Amino acid sequence: MRNSLLDLKLLVFISISLLFSKEMHGQLGFCQGNSGDPIFSETFGSGTDYGPGLPTGTTTYTFVNTTGPQDGEYTISQNTFSYGWNLPSDHTGDVNGKALIVNASFTTGEFYNIAVSGLCENTTYEFSSWLINILPSSGCGGNGIPVNVEFQIWDDTNTSLLANGNTGDIYGSATPNWEQYGLVFQTLPGQTSVILKIINNGAGGCGNDLAIDDIIFKSCGDLIATEDNGTGNSIEMCSTQAPFSDTITAIPDNTVFSTHFYQWQVSNDGVNWTDLAGEINASIGVSGITTTTYYRAKVAEYAANLNNSDCLTFSDVYEIVINQAPPPPIMACWETATFDDSSCSWTVVGTQPVEPVGLECWESTFFNTNTCTWEINGTQPIQPTLECWEIATFNDITCTWDILGTQPVQPNIECWETATFNSTTCVWDVSGIQPVQPALECWETATFNDITCSWDVSGAQPVQPTLECWETTIFNTTTCTWDISGIQPAQPTLECWEIATFNDITCSWDVSGTQPVQPTLECWETTIFNTITCTWDISGIQPVQPDLECWEIATFNDITCSWDVSGAQPAQPTLECWETTIFNTTTCSWDIVGAQPIEFIEEFLSFCDGNEVVMQADSDIVNPTYQWSSGEVTEFKTVDVAGTYEVLITDGCFTIEKTIYVEQIPTPNIESITSDGSSIIVNMSNSGDFEYSLDGISFQFSSIFSNMDAGSYTIYVKAFDCDVIIVMNYFHFFIQKFITPNGDGQNDFFALNLVPYFRTSEVYIFDRYGKLLFSSINRNVFWDGTFNNEDLPTSDYWYRIVLDGEEFVGHFGLKR
Repeated sequence: MRNSLLDLKLLVFISISLLFSKEMHGQLGFCQGNSGDPIFSETFGSGTDYGPGLPTGTTTYTFVNTTGPQDGEYTISQNTFSYGWNLPSDHTGDVNGKALIVNASFTTGEFYNIAVSGLCENTTYEFSSWLINILPSSGCGGNGIPVNVEFQIWDDTNTSLLANGNTGDIYGSATPNWEQYGLVFQTLPGQTSVILKIINNGAGGCGNDLAIDDIIFKSCGDLIATEDNGTGNSIEMCSTQAPFSDTITAIPDNTVFSTHFYQWQVSNDGVNWTDLAGEINASIGVSGITTTTYYRAKVAEYAANLNNSDCLTFSDVYEIVINQAPPPPIMACWETATFDDSSCSWTVVGTQPVEPVGLECWESTFFNTNTCTWEINGTQPIQPTLECWEIATFNDITCTWDILGTQPVQPNIECWETATFNSTTCVWDVSGIQPVQPALECWETATFNDITCSWDVSGAQPVQPTLECWETTIFNTTTCTWDISGIQPAQPTLECWEIATFNDITCSWDVSGTQPVQPTLECWETTIFNTITCTWDISGIQPVQPDLECWEIATFNDITCSWDVSGAQPAQPTLECWETTIFNTTTCSWDIVGAQPIEFIEEFLSFCDGNEVVMQADSDIVNPTYQWSSGEVTEFKTVDVAGTYEVLITDGCFTIEKTIYVEQIPTPNIESITSDGSSIIVNMSNSGDFEYSLDGISFQFSSIFSNMDAGSYTIYVKAFDCDVIIVMNYFHFFIQKFITPNGDGQNDFFALNLVPYFRTSEVYIFDRYGKLLFSSINRNVFWDGTFNNEDLPTSDYWYRIVLDGEEFVGHFGLKR
């Protein structure tokens, strides 16, 4: 009994933990690319009144405008009534902005349905909505039912689900915040409208109260960059650098579109755009741009959508900014201007020339704007008349000329010269002529003697040279040398092997030399003497070596003047039964092919705990031998241990390699037995082909026994094909999730059979506001859903059960 009670407490703890655990936002998501402007937007308006109610067909819930919505009712307002709901403001942020406020129905199902039109076919869209749980975390005694909503997008025929996702459980908070949820979907060919459905997944009762605002549909496309050869999406230049030419490319990030269709546009102001005829590719070439111009591409997933602004997306704008160059500035004569293309401006530099300083005592100055220079006026006082040897120096102090100088000294003269002072040239003029040099032989030289004032002559005629036997000589007074004449006798004609030497005694040529000896020849050769090269020319070709087999060798025979061939082919090798051979003329050896035939067979056997299994090495081989990996050589082998066993079966030529996998069937091991409602679930700590029974006779393969009354049970578990049975006792106890007191004999009461199994028991039932409706102490429970003999309405009701001091808290539904 104690173990069963612990299992019951564990089941209730797990159920409560799952009830209050948060879920992830399954299947929800937003456009990862470029969202367009809203095509559809529902903000539910603003004002201090209620409503107006939703159009007919939009919801199955009831609109109220005087009191707070009950389960299955809604209103459109900014008022959260007196329920303690917390709605900070509408999400749109309008003054007195409204939201759709919903008190979820007891039953799950659709509570909002609206058609959205004006869409484009074959186009990706993003749906989004903002949602908030308006029940604070302290509501319903801290046990408020969480909000759980599913969004669905259907085609306009309401037959094809395009996208769906649920929020998961959204629990109440002391400071609730709006959260956005979204879906991405694609319209079908020919489809221009969809149906939005919002479904309540949570149970009604205390909690599951929510508000919805800002339902929006937007087109969804790629983020599309523009670049010029990978450098960026803009260029700025001066008009002096124009015209501009380049290629601009639209680069989508492929997050949404699977195909891309383009239409380039141009603008002069970045606001008004014009389509460029024929520019429908990802890249566009631009040229001749001289003024600021903007380019962008319209991009759609389908060509037909390029003409509808709601069905496409735009690329980033590529800017070409042309700054107009200013005119050259007006400058002074000393200034110069330089134009900078990068800044598109003139830079003026220059400084007025400095007024000259250190003027002569007689000078004055003024600036000439025509020549852009300082001009000097004034004339130095006239220099006085001087002797030729005098020098006049102007004195800046007295502003007069100072005269200095002395007449030049008379020069030294030659013996034949006289000197006279020339006042014109201011030098001494020297006159007189040196005596004439006498006529000389070619070998003589003359030197003037200043003492005698006459010429001295010296020199001797050159000595006659030594001559060859054929030469004669005569003295040349012109060149002052001996001229030699005569020709050596001509060299005689020689054979190529002869040498000529001149004999100075006989004054004639001596000839010597012998013809080269004829060379030794091969048997196939002949020779002839070449008087040009002075050598014997040999002709003839050795007979060609014959084609050989790879094992043959050829040797040339000088006697017969032919090739002798020898060698023998290698002997064919001995082969195994599975081998064949062929002679390889490349390697000059026998190539052996063929692999021993081996067949691989696998077999799977199993045995129960305590038994054994017989393995057989069977085959179609006649007269085989056996070789087990463990050493046995028999056809059969018996084992009682799980494992992998191998055996070779062969007749020496054909071989079978058999692998036998032996598995021991596991004995079942019960980990725990739990109750899930009226079902008993057997949980195993190991896996296998197990069978389950409540009487030990009739077994089933399912580990779940459904629709079982509360009470004590014996559970039997065994492995299929094995005899060992595991037995465990279990007390089955469960609390109903709902009652339907309509007199049909099914779930008419909230019933608990407690007295036979617990020493003490307490059962209390409350409504959603904490009011006590029923209690029972140490008695079996049969509550029919009434209070003071009046039927209570459909809702969730809460229980507190204490069994032998252990407390369990939860809720169940009452449905009428």
